[in-house]
Amino acid sequence: MPFGAVLAQVGGLGRFQVLQTALLAVPILLMASHNLLQNFTAAVPPHRCRVPAVPSATPAPPGATPAPPGATPAPPGATPAPPGATPDATSAASRDTLRGSDTVLRSPGGTSGSPAATSRSPNGIHGPGATQVTLDGSPGSPDGTWRSSNGTLGATGATLGWSNVTLGSCQRYVASPHTNVTGGPRATEPCRDGWDYDRSIYVSTIVTEWDLVCGYRQLRQMAQSIYMAGVLVGALVLGGLSDRFGRKAMLMWSYLQLGVMGTCTAFAPNYASYCVFRFAGGMALSGFGLSIACLVVEWIPTPYRAITVAITGFAYTLGQIILAGVAYAVPHWRWLQLSVSLPFFVFLLYSWWLAESARWLVLSGKADRAVKVLQRVATFNNRKEEGEKITVEMLKSNMKEELAALKSSYTVSDLVRTPVIRHIFFCLSIVWFSISFSYYGLAMDLQNFGVSIYLIQVIFGAVDFPAKVVVTVSLSYVGRRLSLVVALFLAGLVIVANIFVPTELQTVRTALAVIGKGCLSASFNCVFLYTTELYPTPIRQTGLGFGSTMARVGGIVAPLVKMMDEYYPFLPPAVYGVAPVVAAVAAAFLPETLNTPLPDTIEEVENRTKQKPAGDPKEKIALQPQDGSPLKEA
Repeated sequence: MPFGAVLAQVGGLGRFQVLQTALLAVPILLMASHNLLQNFTAAVPPHRCRVPAVPSATPAPPGATPAPPGATPAPPGATPAPPGATPDATSAASRDTLRGSDTVLRSPGGTSGSPAATSRSPNGIHGPGATQVTLDGSPGSPDGTWRSSNGTLGATGATLGWSNVTLGSCQRYVASPHTNVTGGPRATEPCRDGWDYDRSIYVSTIVTEWDLVCGYRQLRQMAQSIYMAGVLVGALVLGGLSDRFGRKAMLMWSYLQLGVMGTCTAFAPNYASYCVFRFAGGMALSGFGLSIACLVVEWIPTPYRAITVAITGFAYTLGQIILAGVAYAVPHWRWLQLSVSLPFFVFLLYSWWLAESARWLVLSGKADRAVKVLQRVATFNNRKEEGEKITVEMLKSNMKEELAALKSSYTVSDLVRTPVIRHIFFCLSIVWFSISFSYYGLAMDLQNFGVSIYLIQVIFGAVDFPAKVVVTVSLSYVGRRLSLVVALFLAGLVIVANIFVPTELQTVRTALAVIGKGCLSASFNCVFLYTTELYPTPIRQTGLGFGSTMARVGGIVAPLVKMMDEYYPFLPPAVYGVAPVVAAVAAAFLPETLNTPLPDTIEEVENRTKQKPAGDPKEKIALQPQDGSPLKEA
């Protein structure tokens, strides 16, 4: 490429390129933190209906309001009501005691939280003479935990051991003395007083703070879809602004926006504002992802571009593992949100040092600035004399072809105007959508595997390393089409097979899910390279951009499909598994591009024959597109 000669003149892959790429790779570590953050900030702990008021029937002193007819007598050991207290006041006092903010509940399996958790008043201080009372009126256990009257945790099917008051996590028995006088089934009602949560693992999440359970549980999935919608809008809006105002300018703006919106999310007072801030944060994440991709590939010489893009791609994978450690160390959702947002202010500070893309400056008619930037890079790479030889006329002469291409107008309609391109476009749209749809459907449902959510997050991140290495070799020796078809089909097969594995076999279920996730990650690598090789040069970026858009649509739809498990529990995993199989069938109809030169015109693609290309099947060329993004899974 003509501009490649200019890069070689200022030092090629010199100290400047290495340092700038490293500084750009650091924020990629936190991309996974924001994309997958709701696995931890929106985790659903075991919960049950909040305890209703426990009235007191202690004889009232003279002048006190008499108890109403049919009132339930006070349980043994209950603290007498204070003189002059009304039944409502006594009820409120008992409710405050039983709903203490430091209470740790017990799960059906007997797992409890902190052994020091006791019944406290709202300010965290034991009330004078307060007695710990269980739901059935018996005194609490000496260790400060709540138990049922027989000292056990209740029946296996009971939620948190409160079988005599609650019925599952969304219903409770009606607390009335006339409920069961006929010996029939006890009447039930929804949780009218809210819920109590087991905080032994998740200290605080948006679910526990805003009660996103039972009738409101779908709002949890909706929040993730709103975030992914922000990622889509950001790609459409900020991506275009990056071409207009420059890569560095939009990178800095995106850092600022994500830092501010992420901090605002941590202080969101309600669910609605949380979703608004997350949407704006998703826009910013997409914006800085695109800007980083452009700066990386536009400053790295062609021979080193493949390995550079691969390394920055692995930064996203490493970020998934880092997320598990940060979430484990910071169990409160607001502090966790703040922990992954504040570093972007640091990224904003050092981004002033980064250099704008010289290629973009020339194509935008700012050749004078491009010369100054290139001379600065040459000086940093100890090539000052070579940099001084660069002139505006020299740049325009070397980039004559790129400048001429700006005069040609190509639109999205060119993706469907001719039959072969139209065939490629529809097949790739299905593939992009299906991979992202199943990827986020699997990666955002970590609690479903019955093992530690932190451990499964580490495993899900670590599996990407071998998966991407294997597919990189396969792309050169087997071919693009077969590698993509096999990865997609295997991903769909293991996801569907997981439906028939009993829940008791958690190890098998987890292993199959990990294999499926690894195959989907490998599919991302395949389709990204495949897309750039199938489309001709004039519409390559347009085709890649539309494919990325379809992937983001898949990310939006994935959490919505998860809502169907309320009615048909088997349906979401079945849909997540069938989608990659359908995509594998669509990919089978795409032409092979192994050892095939990149097409330069639409006519070349239309006239290309289906005969097998000649050449050494063991391809030695770069495995990543020159103008690709290392942020495929974002």
